[in-house]
Amino acid sequence: MTAAMPSVAEYRDRVQRVQAAMATRSLAALVVADPANIYYLVGYDAWSFYTPQCLIVPAVGDPHFFARTMDAAGARFGADLGPERVHGYPEELVHRPDRHPYQWICQRAKEIGLLPDDGQIAVEADAHFFSVRGYLALAELCGADRLIDSAELINWVRVIKSDYEQDQLRRAGRICSVAMATALDVIEPGVRQCDAVAAISSAQIAGVDDQGGDYPAIVPLLPTGAGAGVPHLTWTGDRFVGGEVTTIELTGVSRRYHAPLARTVMLGRPPRRLSLVAGVVGDGMAAVLELIKPGVTADEVHAAFDAVLARHQLIKESRLGYSIGIGYPPDWGERTISLRTGDQTQLRSKMAFHVIAGMWADGWGYELSESILVTDAGAERLTDVDQVLRVKGR
Repeated sequence: MTAAMPSVAEYRDRVQRVQAAMATRSLAALVVADPANIYYLVGYDAWSFYTPQCLIVPAVGDPHFFARTMDAAGARFGADLGPERVHGYPEELVHRPDRHPYQWICQRAKEIGLLPDDGQIAVEADAHFFSVRGYLALAELCGADRLIDSAELINWVRVIKSDYEQDQLRRAGRICSVAMATALDVIEPGVRQCDAVAAISSAQIAGVDDQGGDYPAIVPLLPTGAGAGVPHLTWTGDRFVGGEVTTIELTGVSRRYHAPLARTVMLGRPPRRLSLVAGVVGDGMAAVLELIKPGVTADEVHAAFDAVLARHQLIKESRLGYSIGIGYPPDWGERTISLRTGDQTQLRSKMAFHVIAGMWADGWGYELSESILVTDAGAERLTDVDQVLRVKGR
């Protein structure tokens, strides 16, 4: 069973809230290149973001979608887009050194009144799939002096989750719990890392009884042995070895909504320092989850964790977490709020975060994380996996 898509009314509400944010900055139009933001506004979901595509949101009226012709045809599947609002650029523009699809997109958008001759046009300057050549093509035809950075305008609208979105995050959390249970079960001495990840990936996609899983924005991360001292390493064909630690970071995905989770496995008796850090990090996580509620700042959340570490002469230099929701490769973060020193953003009900207490040192590491929803009653965990160092064998 798969969850239904949002209602047409929800899509329209999202567009209206984005246009209201555009109005505060007197924007004439917004060029949306981030596939997560395109999905958020109209529901278009396809692996086509490797070629130029965008949604253009006017100050008033409906957004229009522009993509390669063969991909534009896919906009009728699940997306809140009528055929008159979908435009496919010619195949001859794909991977050309002398011409760029954004030249065609800009000309077509001007013809239908989406890009007026005056006023500022915001572009997603930090989006992963908005290239320099794309920007230069727009600048050539619209004027570089009119293009400004959107500063993640849509991402900031997305931080408050609707009831539908909260339901998807909970569904993603259930899938994540199953995937992590699979990981904790399959990692054993002699098992190849690649075979473990195959089992994890199968669990992620199979999902749970009432919800199939989507592909994740980030593949399962599996720093092992000496590599556990740094984050974000993937797997190899090597076999797990007794006496080594493995940190696991993975996610469950429902309708592109991500609920990540990190845990740590020790094959054999854990070193004293690892057991100590695991206990301290667990206490720090408990303090953070107890503190999180509407009105608390991101800075205060990080400070609560730091206070626990400081009692044991430990330091965490990296941020403690970030906002989450819709995700496409290469990231599941929203690029807005960070749980770190100096971020004075106040947490509000219906926000979602990945709280990741990762500690890394030379030759070893420990990770414990939770995906949570902020509610009026506090932090709601989206998964139900034990928050302990998993020790297998002695």
